[in-house]
Amino acid sequence: MKTRHILTAALVAILISPVFGNSKAYAEADATETKNNAETYRLLNLFGDVFERIRADYVEKPTDEELIESAITGMLTALDPHSSYMNKKRYKDMQVDTRGEFGGLGIQVTMEAGFVKVISPIDDTPAFRAGIEAGDFVTHLDGETVQGMTLQQAVDKMRGKVGADIKLTVRRKDVAEPFDVTITRAVIKITSVRSRLEKKIGYVRITSFTEQTDKGLKKAIDKFEKELGDDLQGIVLDLRNNPGGLLDQAVAVSDAFLEKGEIVSTRSRVLEDTNRYNARTGDLAKGKPVIVLLNGGSASASEIVAGALQDHRRAVILGTRSFGKGSVQTIMPLPGHGAMRLTTARYYTPSGRSIQGEGVTPDIIVEQARIEAIKSQGQRREADLRGALINEDTNGKKTDDNGKKTDDAKDAKPTDKDEKTSEKEAKPAEPPADYQLLRALDILRGVALFGGSTQASKE
Repeated sequence: MKTRHILTAALVAILISPVFGNSKAYAEADATETKNNAETYRLLNLFGDVFERIRADYVEKPTDEELIESAITGMLTALDPHSSYMNKKRYKDMQVDTRGEFGGLGIQVTMEAGFVKVISPIDDTPAFRAGIEAGDFVTHLDGETVQGMTLQQAVDKMRGKVGADIKLTVRRKDVAEPFDVTITRAVIKITSVRSRLEKKIGYVRITSFTEQTDKGLKKAIDKFEKELGDDLQGIVLDLRNNPGGLLDQAVAVSDAFLEKGEIVSTRSRVLEDTNRYNARTGDLAKGKPVIVLLNGGSASASEIVAGALQDHRRAVILGTRSFGKGSVQTIMPLPGHGAMRLTTARYYTPSGRSIQGEGVTPDIIVEQARIEAIKSQGQRREADLRGALINEDTNGKKTDDNGKKTDDAKDAKPTDKDEKTSEKEAKPAEPPADYQLLRALDILRGVALFGGSTQASKE
């Protein structure tokens, strides 16, 4: 009984002391909740009773640390899918994650309907190479159901010794039966920014928002400018399957393309704690048109960038609707222990939109698709018609329908044998596999052709 009272008093101190350590606004906001102290003590006594009963009667003796950590975990995970408790080891792992290197499979996940749902696989990781897709549900890990596990417990089970295999049982939309995928764990080194030139268009792929993202973006755009200069026609910013990351990096990436204006605002329960992040002068792309690629695996920080550039009409958003995570988590270290991740605010785009549960809807909706060339069905052309006029250039020389110069009408019409040879040689090249990227490149080339821009006109 004495232990229970000590525990109850300690819990009361933990719950009440932050109120006095914060601003007057916090004290006023929490006044209503703490008014009925009798009810608070009654509930904490209930907790103490359960704690003592478990210690005394549970079939296997648990440690006090296990019980308290489990209680804290349950309290946080009951709030929303993104609040959680991290012990010392998990907290250290999280710090490593945001620096861009960690061990595991290479997928970003959440919990939905009791199962682990894949937000997105990370490029060039074991999960990505194994064919795991955004939207997949993981129902079993090495044959053990994930139902009843917390998200952190499932993540811990997926992590493990580098080189060791784990079997994931996956349910996928439009696939009738669940299937197993065996993945070998590896050290996941995230290259946050990848870039290349698509002829005269710069392609930048951001896989996640880590501490090095803004530097990687600047380096990529500087490289485009150095190689092409004023011939650069535009930039494709690929945020597909980007699960998010650091808020300050999302702000920095947005700022890289904006001259002024709000980027994002975060609003907590206390109105005075609203934060607004604004762009500084300087557009790295120098007003060149920008297209942002988005899909259902684009979440959190990716949606901040897409929402800001869309609201300012600085970029065209192309692809499919994003994931819809519009909440902000704050990491709060717990001295002597680990830390807790607590949802403390919602974020809003410059126009005041909340993306929570809704996502960002693209300006141009383009589903990913497989492209196949359609074989010609014996279509005839003008030059195949009997008595068709022969084309003549300005020098009076005749040309065939392919533009080749010839001296007489006979050469302008190929024989049957030549037609077969020509058809064989004209077989189209393999089209790009990435249909969404192809559409983006075509739009930018069209804009460049007519000297336009995706940037809103200045007032």
